[in-house]
Amino acid sequence: MFAIKNIAFSAMMTASMAIFGLNSAQAALPIQHWKQANGVAVYLVESPAVPMVDVQVDFDAGSRRDPADQAGLASVTAGMTAKGVRAVGNEAALDENALGEAWADLGAAFSASASSDRMSFSLRSLTYPDLLARAVALAARQLAEPSFPPEVWARERERLGASLREANRRPATVAARAFSQGVYGTHPYGYEMTEATLARISVADMQALQARAVRPCAAKVSIVGAVTRAQADALVTQLLARLPEGGCTALPAVGEVAALTQASEQHIPFDSAQAHVLIGQPGYKRADPDFFPLLLGNYILGGGGFVSRLTTEVREKRGLSYSVYSYFVPGLHAGAYTVGLQTRPDQAAQAVQVAREVVRKFVAEGPTAAELKAAKDNLIGGFALRIDSNRKLLDNVANIAWNNLPLDYLDSWTQQVARVTVADIKAAFARKLQPERMVTVVVGGKP
Repeated sequence: MFAIKNIAFSAMMTASMAIFGLNSAQAALPIQHWKQANGVAVYLVESPAVPMVDVQVDFDAGSRRDPADQAGLASVTAGMTAKGVRAVGNEAALDENALGEAWADLGAAFSASASSDRMSFSLRSLTYPDLLARAVALAARQLAEPSFPPEVWARERERLGASLREANRRPATVAARAFSQGVYGTHPYGYEMTEATLARISVADMQALQARAVRPCAAKVSIVGAVTRAQADALVTQLLARLPEGGCTALPAVGEVAALTQASEQHIPFDSAQAHVLIGQPGYKRADPDFFPLLLGNYILGGGGFVSRLTTEVREKRGLSYSVYSYFVPGLHAGAYTVGLQTRPDQAAQAVQVAREVVRKFVAEGPTAAELKAAKDNLIGGFALRIDSNRKLLDNVANIAWNNLPLDYLDSWTQQVARVTVADIKAAFARKLQPERMVTVVVGGKP
């Protein structure tokens, strides 16, 4: 076991160096894509430099499909898949300790998580035939046959409840919750897991979600590593073989995030040294053709760290905050656009005023030519760092798969950035942001 772990660690380090060398040479990254007969969509980047493979399997089972009164169902279901697998045929059940030890013995890893849009399962293993076959077999069990032990769920629910109670005593949590409710309203993107919603989630609910959503015909599988197309196809077949076939009826549509009709402002008293400020609105969907102008524009406005306009105006010129930032979170629906900062409670009103004015002016006027050139130089020059490891490359391939982006998306990324103009950014921001209708939340200070 010790030897396997050391081999795995060495392989991971070598893989990162090999990928970095590939990207430094600006080599193409051909993505192979095909569908299996049962509907599984597979995306593969062959990376034969080291004997390692990373796999991600995505399903449309993220938190946007949680019932409102069971917010957190997707997240806890994903988490509980690591708590054991049930006995099937001659295969004995494995509790969470035995399952963890089995993965450690293989020097491999398997995990699950849920975001707003998708539930994701990730496998990392060496590709030596004896090890990979065993790792995929174990992953197949965990993917298809989690045991969801009731006693473990009772323990996990109590642990999560305690974490929520602790988080609710922090101003950042209070601010984030109020901001999310203000931006999303009743849309599922704004659902918040609470002790009450946790209390309504049963093992039967998790089993039902697993049975309904985790099916081969609904899977998108992304693979990066030392496997050929034939090997990848066989891997996917083995990985999903234990899932029930069929049953892939169209899922009900999820409504879009409603645009804000007016500005809103909340000042929530909180005994804290710093006031937490969030300003924003619904942003845009990942499929929006304005993606690259918005990416570059936000880098200039508030995503570029110490070189952004918000930092210049809020921090450098006025000393109102150590850090100020802005970002978009595009998804299958319009994720939030957020401006965030912390400041002394007695300076919060001024900080809000300055931040709002910076955003308003940027939307009205757009960036300067010099700002755009600097942003392009930074993003294009740093592109290799976005894919300098198997894990990062896998994230990008899974992003392409999930959002149905062109297969040459990574090859053309720098060209897409390079062709954005000042006019493109100004027009895109004018279409997406309405500074006069944003949500503002300030948590901190006295009533």
